[in-house]
Order: sequence, then structure tokens, then C-alpha cells
Amino acid sequence: MTSGSKAVQDDRPAHTPCDHSVDVAIIGAGIQGASIAWWLMRLDPGLRVALIERDTSFAQASSQRSASSIRQQFSNPINIQLSQFGLQFLREAPGLLAVDDEAPAIGLTDPGYLYLARSEGADSLRAQHALQRHHGAPIELLERDALAQRFAWLRTGDLSVGTLGAGAEGWFDGPALHQAMLRAARSQGATLIRGEVVGFEMAGAGDAPRKITALRLADGTRLVCGTAVNAAGAWARPLAAAAGIDLPVHARRRTVFVFSCPTTLADCPLVIDPSGFWFRPEGRQFIGGRTPDDDADDLPLEPNLAEFDEAFWTGLAHRVPAFEALRIENAWAGYYEMNLFDHNALLGAHPAVDNLLFATGFSGHGMQQAPAVGRGIAELIVQGGYRSLDLSVLSIERLVQGRRILEANVIG
Repeated sequence: MTSGSKAVQDDRPAHTPCDHSVDVAIIGAGIQGASIAWWLMRLDPGLRVALIERDTSFAQASSQRSASSIRQQFSNPINIQLSQFGLQFLREAPGLLAVDDEAPAIGLTDPGYLYLARSEGADSLRAQHALQRHHGAPIELLERDALAQRFAWLRTGDLSVGTLGAGAEGWFDGPALHQAMLRAARSQGATLIRGEVVGFEMAGAGDAPRKITALRLADGTRLVCGTAVNAAGAWARPLAAAAGIDLPVHARRRTVFVFSCPTTLADCPLVIDPSGFWFRPEGRQFIGGRTPDDDADDLPLEPNLAEFDEAFWTGLAHRVPAFEALRIENAWAGYYEMNLFDHNALLGAHPAVDNLLFATGFSGHGMQQAPAVGRGIAELIVQGGYRSLDLSVLSIERLVQGRRILEANVIG
């Protein structure tokens, strides 16, 4: 979530649950669910698509609490490709998601990410830079002297190298993107149902894959469906368990701090420090955070102000001397839907239930990957396979296969 966000609100009421049937039932109407629904209606306007959401205010949704940034500086080609598509989508979103000639304001700005490395991390950062360039990401490699010249406010004495994606990375208004996608999907015929899925009706027995025939909602409603999609984010694991699937996705709280500084940092990108914290401009202020020392599952969704401790403040002031005069203004918390298996997205059908698809486990990358993932899941449903970007490497089947995907650049 960007502070001061002005998301376009869709004030039409959600449908009250009642027994009926749809072609596709998407559980969760956050950014992933909204993207899947939008792409489904785009690929096949005749589909009956329902989004089931227990809290249509989205008060706790990660879509509303994300720092909403996008980068190409990954170490795995598939993550680079997902963000490349996402960046292009964001640039075209005002036209693509316009409803009744009203174009949403996505607020994309692209100063880039600045990854910093000391001598012990320099070789790794150089290798990742080479991979990124090989896959078409226009990332600059900056030696220490170039860093000092480019960013006079940055302390570089203990640094060796940095990589910068100016013009190809940045941040945007995540809540506005979510609301625009949801509104556009509904304008094309997708239905938003206010309700909580508590179980599934299943067909099949023995060793053959089972099949979902209907969803059961907390109020007793049955929703018959041809395909179900678990896009419930940080709440995806109990839904998977209701279908007999062990999903290693857990809600991990992340606190984002809003702080001010009397000194302007010219051309400040989103900075990733070698010690593990990050910060970026947010209007006239800054936001930032780090991985908490206590990273337990399902902590209350309230900011933990104690995380801005002496070590965090000292680290910020060391990297940017002007931050010695910083002042904490605010804070918020959101959940990462952390995939503890390998910290990458889990997509597609699980072999145990052939018509239950997943779009979860993004581990902090969900907002930037949602446009491409939504298109991919829609292609699986409508066309029977990936057509635009092959996302099969991210298949949820790898949980059964014991096949992990390496991604070195997981922030937080």
C-alpha cells in the first residue's frame, strides 16, 4: 500500500450468496483473483465467473497493504519475465482497464531498484546482473565510484558495486490497480459474491484425482462449479487443507514504516541494503522495512513499532547520513503469503484435485506478478495450457516432486 493512495472505489454491491452454478469459482478477490477474472472475461466473455470474497472491504487484504513495487532484478528467468510483462501491463493499464471511458490512475513511477553489495556479495550481484541483461532487463552495473557520483547522499565507503534499474523498475498505486481490475472484470460480467468458503464437495475415489463439484459457503450456500481457483493469498492454506492438500503457504507479517527526513535525496530509487533493509521515497516522505527477527506465522495484522529498533535506525543512518535526522511518522502492516518451500509462486492444478487451480505463495512478489499470472491461469482454464508465457516451471506439482526453484533475490 502506498501512503495517501487514492484508489478508485467500485461501490456496486456484491451479490448475496445463493445456490447457483458457475463455470469458474475464484476464491479470493484480491489482486490475483481480480486479475484472473479480468483475463478470463477477456479470453471468453461468455464464461460464468464468480469471485468469492469474505471481506469485500478488503481491509486486511495484501492488495491494500502492499508497498506495490515492481522490479526485474531477480536471479531466476521466470521471475524476470513475469515482471517484464507486469511492467508493460502497468504502462498500458489506464487504457486496458478503463470502464465507461474512465481510465484508472495507476501512478507508475520508475526510478528503479538500487541493489547494493559489499565485497563479499559483489560476485553474486555481478552474476545476477549478467543474467538479467541476458534476458533483456536494462539493468546498469555501477562500481563504487559511479555510485558515489550518481547518489551523493549515499555512503559508499563499505560498498563494492550496485545495480540499478532506472526506467525499468519502480512502484505504483497497488490499491488503485486492484480496484481497477476488479471493477473492469465485473463490468465484463464477472460476479462478486460476499461469502466465506468453508469446504468443498468432491467426486472421485481410489487413486484417481478427485474433482470438486461444488463449494460450500459459511451461510450454507452451495456454489456448483466446473473449475475452482484458490487465490486466497495468506489464507490459502486452510482452504487447501479442506481439499486434502498440504500447502506450505503461511501468513508472515511485515511492518512498513513511514518516516520523514529534512534533506531531499535527489533521484532516490528503491534501495536494497546489503544488511537486509530497504527504503524508497513516498511523496515527500519515505517508507521502508526489514525482515523481523520474530517471523512467526499468523501474527496479528498490526504494525510492530518495536521493529524500528536501534539496529535498524543505525543501519539507515549509516547508509544515508541524512537519515540521522529521520522521524517516524506512521506505520502499517500487511501479510506476505510466504511459500516456505522455496519462496516462489505456486501455480496451476494440484495432481490430487484436477479442477482445483492455485495462484498463491508469491512471498512478497504477488502484486507485480499478478497481471502475468492472471493471464496464465486464465489460459490454463480457457485454452488448456499456457499460450503467452510458459509458467509451468512454477507448477504446484513441484511440491509433490520435491523440486525447488532457486531465487536469490527475495526481499523480506
